[in-house]
Amino acid sequence: MLQWIDLHPYNAVHVVRVSGALDLDRLRTAIDGCLEKLGLTNLVLRRDRAAFAYNGGVTLSEIKVIGLGEEVHQALEIEITRQINTAFETVERFSPFRFFVLPQADAFLLGLVYFHPVADAESIVHLLKRMVDAYLARTNWEAADSLRLYPPRFDNLQWRSPLLLAKKLRALPGLMRALGRSWRPPYRDLGDFANGFVLFSLPSESLRSLAAASKSWDVTINDLLLALLLKSLSGLAVDRMQESRRRRISVGCIVNLREDLALASRQTFGLFLGSFVVSHEVPDGISLMNLALDVRRQTRVIKDQKLYLATSTEMNIARVVASLSSTENRNGFYRKHYPLAGGITNMNLKSRWDEAGREKSPDYFRAVSTGPVTPFVLSITTANDRINVGMTYRTTVFSRTQIERVKAEFLGELSQLTRPA
Repeated sequence: MLQWIDLHPYNAVHVVRVSGALDLDRLRTAIDGCLEKLGLTNLVLRRDRAAFAYNGGVTLSEIKVIGLGEEVHQALEIEITRQINTAFETVERFSPFRFFVLPQADAFLLGLVYFHPVADAESIVHLLKRMVDAYLARTNWEAADSLRLYPPRFDNLQWRSPLLLAKKLRALPGLMRALGRSWRPPYRDLGDFANGFVLFSLPSESLRSLAAASKSWDVTINDLLLALLLKSLSGLAVDRMQESRRRRISVGCIVNLREDLALASRQTFGLFLGSFVVSHEVPDGISLMNLALDVRRQTRVIKDQKLYLATSTEMNIARVVASLSSTENRNGFYRKHYPLAGGITNMNLKSRWDEAGREKSPDYFRAVSTGPVTPFVLSITTANDRINVGMTYRTTVFSRTQIERVKAEFLGELSQLTRPA
């Protein structure tokens, strides 16, 4: 990720609903107290070693108040769009976190914006939970809780496992063939990394329908969501079917590596992510079930061989090749050689918010920047029986009208699942 920050802001946003009226001073005290006690203040970015060093000490967080008099989703869309397009000042010591609140009648929404290279989504969920607990005075977690900041690097696992490296190298030619046959989204300006954002929520019956279809078709919910993403994006590239070669749609999926690495999730702060790619022609008229089954055939191999653990192999190759290019060519490198139409990041908050299972997870929203690799990111967050969906897109690739079409297709396919047989 650090190689991208000279090109564009690479931020992510988490938003959690907190019950009770907003007390801004108490909230600021809770936030700053958590950051200071956990040692997450005054960050120095050591780019030559891709390392982070927190120097500790006092912090004074600014909390922006937004959305007064506006509809909630609209206010969140506007603020999230602003935040993912606003870079962090990474010179000298800085805070990789920003905050905003949206007051409501009997609650408020707390937003945490973070410099994505410092942490994955799971780290931020646990950090926000600590802040909310401190604000609500639920626990005296400060007395015993601590964080293990950036434990030994796990981003080159393939060098520790010759078998994993062999499997990854064996799979790379197939991946490159699929990408070589994939649609290249049209970019109006390769140097324009501005992001747009759309936010919406799904009713509880949508989650039940996804779970029922997943069980009936013997696919995972993530397979089903990947199929939904492929089907929703394919309508923006109908002309590709007239091509002799680039007829496929390729999308990426982020994988949380903590379980594979046996990391204590709540106590470990850092970035532990892998990814994989699925590819399909998505012919006109294919059913969601058949598409999901085709996706499962691809993901099953990836999971069985744990190829997502060696994501850095292809990323390191790409980084070396891209570094030999001019800035202009580097901006278009991934579009040419790694043409993803979109990507997905999927999180179920159920066990992550409260590992003991005593507390229901609150309403929760997420968003993440796009970047050089993918012009569209679908952020799926499940909290209890509710699914919140964020769609981030590069405005130089897709218009708001096109993204609304993607949203309509996504919702239309879901509505088919909820209809009685």
